[in-house]
Amino acid sequence: SNQPSNIMADLTATLLGCQNPDPSVRTAAEQALQNAENTNLPEFCLALVTELSTEGKDLAARQLAGLHFKNLLVAKDEALQTARHDKWKAMDPAARASVKTCLLASLRSPETAPRHTAAQACAEVAAVELPYNEWQEFLATLMENVTSNDQPDGVKISSLECLGFTCERLAVIDNAPDIAPDTTDRMLTTIVDGIRNDRPDAIRFAAATALRNSLLFTRKNMENENERNMIMQTICEATQSADSRVRGAAYECISQITFQYYDKLQPYMQTLFQLTFNTIKNDEESVALQAIEFWSTLCDEEMELIDEAAECAERGIPVESGRECVRYVAAALEHLVPLLTETLTKQDEDADVDEDTWNLSMAGATCLSLVANTVEDLVVPVIMPFVQSNIQSDNWRLREAAIMAFSSVLEGPSMEIIGPYVNQSIPVLLNALSDPHVLVKDTTAWAIGRICELHVRAIPEETFPQLVNVLMSKLLSETPRVSSQASFALHNLAAAFAGDEAAAASGTNALSAYMPALLQTLLQVTDRKDADESNLRVAAFEAVSVLIQNSAPDCKPLLLQLLPVIIGRLSQSFSLPVLTNEDREQKEGLQGLLCGLIQVITLKVTKEDIMPHADSIMTNLLQVLQTKNATCHEEAFSATSAIADQMEADFEKYLLALQPFLMMGLQNFEAYHVCTIAVGLVGDIARSVEARIQPFCDEIMSALMQSLQNQSLHRSVKPPVLSCFGDIAMAIGAAFEPYLQVSLMMLLQASQTRAPDDDEELIEYVNSLREGILEAYTGIIQGLKDGDRVEVLVPYVDAIMTFLEVLSVDETRDYEVLGKACGLVGDFASTMGGRIRDQMSRPFVAKLLREGHESGDETIIDTCTWANGVVAQILQQP
Repeated sequence: SNQPSNIMADLTATLLGCQNPDPSVRTAAEQALQNAENTNLPEFCLALVTELSTEGKDLAARQLAGLHFKNLLVAKDEALQTARHDKWKAMDPAARASVKTCLLASLRSPETAPRHTAAQACAEVAAVELPYNEWQEFLATLMENVTSNDQPDGVKISSLECLGFTCERLAVIDNAPDIAPDTTDRMLTTIVDGIRNDRPDAIRFAAATALRNSLLFTRKNMENENERNMIMQTICEATQSADSRVRGAAYECISQITFQYYDKLQPYMQTLFQLTFNTIKNDEESVALQAIEFWSTLCDEEMELIDEAAECAERGIPVESGRECVRYVAAALEHLVPLLTETLTKQDEDADVDEDTWNLSMAGATCLSLVANTVEDLVVPVIMPFVQSNIQSDNWRLREAAIMAFSSVLEGPSMEIIGPYVNQSIPVLLNALSDPHVLVKDTTAWAIGRICELHVRAIPEETFPQLVNVLMSKLLSETPRVSSQASFALHNLAAAFAGDEAAAASGTNALSAYMPALLQTLLQVTDRKDADESNLRVAAFEAVSVLIQNSAPDCKPLLLQLLPVIIGRLSQSFSLPVLTNEDREQKEGLQGLLCGLIQVITLKVTKEDIMPHADSIMTNLLQVLQTKNATCHEEAFSATSAIADQMEADFEKYLLALQPFLMMGLQNFEAYHVCTIAVGLVGDIARSVEARIQPFCDEIMSALMQSLQNQSLHRSVKPPVLSCFGDIAMAIGAAFEPYLQVSLMMLLQASQTRAPDDDEELIEYVNSLREGILEAYTGIIQGLKDGDRVEVLVPYVDAIMTFLEVLSVDETRDYEVLGKACGLVGDFASTMGGRIRDQMSRPFVAKLLREGHESGDETIIDTCTWANGVVAQILQQP
């Protein structure tokens, strides 16, 4: 019964079979459809759309048929998507025409479900054919459906939906020609006709949604003043519709226009200002949120333009025409800020903040923080009166709104302007941490966390003890959310002591007195029954980690007491029961966090301190590496790196046990972060145990080669892999020779990668790739020099010099590349001596070293002075 014609004969039953709860029926039906597709695609397509367009057939089957047809043209994967479109384009035009006729007929079905499905299926075909000016009937039919009086409203809605879907699909299809202007004109005319204010709401909603999707293609129309005025007038009228869905969709269009056509807003700004203000004040929440979104989008655009202008000023070039910032947000401040602070007072007490809730007060706070980042200091005098008059109000809504408003403007203004207010706010905020209302406590904890993150220098010294003690007192007794914010605040407070030079000299800092109590309390937090809520456990562990990293020398005895406690917790964690997936995630999350603490403690103490604990640490880390969790592997490998750094040659005894896990990490191409960290670990081990890594190098080098040749591996792994060649060569010296040819071939290949001048991301990547290449060459040259085998490099001299020449003229190289290139010149010259005299006398060598000298970077200048001396010596030899 698997003959295609039989499936066609009972396509209805086969399609419904795909929904059957019985797996055997379902599998057979799916297989039958697959066979029909493989046997005769055109016939199968026609059968599906015939099913969709035949009135009186089972509605569910009609819908399934339309969706199955649509899915024959769609794929998530880009290459597969192109292949499916190519298959359709290759089909006989007559066969395609029959399918398309059925689809257009289905758009006029009296039933809603088939019409809606046909809208999606038509859009898919239109997205493939319109860029090639095919399927003229498509737009003609849709225009007639929407504008003629003969078609019922349902057909008009489906036709507008279809236009919206078509634009949405056209926007994401790559490598297709641009749509012809007359095509976009006809689409736009049809859509705008659908939004007219004499149309029923359901039609206007479908049209407004379609318009938002079509704006990507309408630059030509937006450039024309008359057309632009008509589009803007139509949309602004729609914001006054009686239907909230139409009003919301109209504001979405306005935000999209702001995003795409900022330079065209001037004549409409006064109107948009009035419309959005009225809506935010008076309309229902769903619409008010869209009106706030307009101001948030405007802020985003202005921030980008202000940054661009600053960059142009720095480079001494004029701002590109049409990219000037008009500073609408600054002009609206006096009216906009009070409007937003009013939304802050409309809190929803029952909102579950950990879920994806989005409400008026949250949108207002987000918009306010964007305003502060856009206008910077100007926001402070406008917002502070509201904050100061309400922060101690009897009404909790006003208290919470004042604190939220204050924390929303902490980022943006300069320290000089906001600092004095931060300084005065600390006592008030510490009081508010004990507010009777939970939302006030919550927002206060968040505000203090932000102050510690952004303006820790503005906290008055005399309030420091009270600040630490009050935050500590909120760790165990409050809701997970407040405690999590308190942990975050302590984390940021501790982070302010990073790079504290004074502590190294005096042996102590302001944290030392609180350290025992803080560490003990934060570890108790991680044991709270509810520590998995509001990210509390992670926040507490991260605070512990930063406290350890920035602890002063006088805390070392404390860290040595803490280490066995952490190792003990890790070894106990293996016996935690796992009944559900959630249990397993908790357990593995905990193990990753404990590995992180072992790492930071290890790096704070000495080799002698670590030696007695090393065996038990490594035993536990190897056990963590047996889990299937990528984050655990990252953390365990990073902790192993720290142990290897401290133990140096004594780390050798763990190599045999570690090797299988290390290989797994190096071959973990799926979780590429793990792969990167494993590569870093190889480098650390090579530096620590030096030549003792040699017995493991065949396997390691082979895994590194595989990663470079793997096309699907994330590109960020490649620079560290190349750099790792240098680490291994320096560790094993002459024993690197068997890997030399293939390593240098890989380096040569990698050095061919170029970036176009305008692709910032790719330029940054190519710079990091070149850094890796330079580190590799430097390591290989030094390793072979130590092993007395420099002559094997002679055949590669020209390739290395060519690469240096490319770098000498590269406009997009960064300082790291320049410094390492000058270093390589010096290493190469001192290793190869007179053998490369001719190459070293080339003008580009002198140019590279001169540019290094002029970089103004002390390290690079030192490198160049040394390299210059080495090169001069070679050139002076007879």
